[in-house]
Amino acid sequence: MRGSALWGWLGPLLVAAFGAILRFTNLGRPNAVMFDETYYAKDAWALINFGAERNALKDADKLLMQKSTEIWQQCAPAEIDKCASYVVHPPLGKWMIGVGEQLFGMTPFGWRFAGALVGVVSILILARTARRMTRSTMLGCLAGFLLAIEGLHLVLSRTALLDIFLMFFVLAGFACLVVDRDRARGRLVDWYETSPLSEHGPWLGLRPWRIAAGLCLGAACAVKWSGIFFLVAFAVMSLIWDAGARRAVGLRRPYGGMAGRDLPNLLLAMGLIPALTYMASWSGWFASASGWGRNWAQATSQGPFFFVFDSIRSWLNYHFQVLGFHTGLATPHSYQSEPWSWPLLLRPVAFFYETPKSGCDASSCSQAVLGVGTPVIWYGGLAALIAMIAWYVATRDWRAGAVLLGYAAGWLPWFYWAIADNRTMFLFYAIPMVPFMILAIVLAAGLIIGPADAAPRRRIVGASIVGAFTLLSLINFWWLYPVLTAEIIPYAEWHSRMLFKKGWV
Repeated sequence: MRGSALWGWLGPLLVAAFGAILRFTNLGRPNAVMFDETYYAKDAWALINFGAERNALKDADKLLMQKSTEIWQQCAPAEIDKCASYVVHPPLGKWMIGVGEQLFGMTPFGWRFAGALVGVVSILILARTARRMTRSTMLGCLAGFLLAIEGLHLVLSRTALLDIFLMFFVLAGFACLVVDRDRARGRLVDWYETSPLSEHGPWLGLRPWRIAAGLCLGAACAVKWSGIFFLVAFAVMSLIWDAGARRAVGLRRPYGGMAGRDLPNLLLAMGLIPALTYMASWSGWFASASGWGRNWAQATSQGPFFFVFDSIRSWLNYHFQVLGFHTGLATPHSYQSEPWSWPLLLRPVAFFYETPKSGCDASSCSQAVLGVGTPVIWYGGLAALIAMIAWYVATRDWRAGAVLLGYAAGWLPWFYWAIADNRTMFLFYAIPMVPFMILAIVLAAGLIIGPADAAPRRRIVGASIVGAFTLLSLINFWWLYPVLTAEIIPYAEWHSRMLFKKGWV
């Protein structure tokens, strides 16, 4: 690893601190329940207080804005299951939102705190991962900086929705696998230098970084089921890396070695561990009598063995109900968009819009939170992804392949739902793709700048191009910032920031 180890940490931490300022400043603005916060903020509060989601009163949002937490429907103890709320996403993301509410109260700041925190940590993780992949602290910091000023990531970090937590765990799982790749290759080199050769090579131990990846990807599935696409894709990717490492060290049967030495560990780390992690996220539902479909009274009336059996049966039946809901979800929405349009930012989601009577020096004011990416970064990312395809075809560089796989795992499955089921979808579903898009930009930047021993003129020109792109990204973000963070501005200024008037307004 080139460069100073101190700056390898200090640089990413400084970039993350910059991202923290952007995400935590005026986090409670707007002082309102935005978009789907109406579901997740209340579900999170119910989990903290009851262990399972609960039906709220019709005017619960108004009561919350009046600083009242008396928002629940009341049921007699014998009919507690009638107050249970039917929800269609696993509970982990809502538990995390609930921690912020427990710490800071049932307020906009409280229910947005956890999202802002994981948003900041994800900047640090991406910077460190990009540094490891490029062996460049500068390029690692560039990755973190671009994520810090990426508009969709900023908005979701400041909103109590689940998708920022999904992105966080996917990125963390990928980062752990990148570290595991380095560690596994290091062990292979040590074995090669100290042991007699064999056809298959050694067993590489328990591989704690791979186990950590399984925990993270299981947690991603425990936030939203779409995490399963990343779990499967990254498991296959990790096995391919293992086979490639055994082939690179000169083993005669690298795939046999991978199957016999690495696959059992992968089944533990990327099979059993994620399953246990997912199931553990439902602990509140198992321990509560008020969960949807829990059948607590029936289960407890016939002894402990039947209680365990019926609890698992009820849990699985709940999952089949949720699967049916997701399969048939085709309700039209004014902000829905098709997955092909996501990289082009054609139809963002207006999380919040009001016309305050005062607060700006104009006859008409606007206050908005628009869930949209920074266009310079997204369109630059498209070009970089095309470059990654060409680079991978030409060189089979593992970094290009990994970035393309991560992007594809977050994007391509939605095409099936769009074609087969006409499912209602939104641009912010693309947030797990964003770190891989930025990694593509950073890898392309490294190619443009050139290696350390390239001609000085080449390095200067390349650095100027990358610097100009970074500056344009910052200017573009600065221009959009008021409509990403609910600043009160004149209506004319709000309207001027709508890039595509038909899709953004």
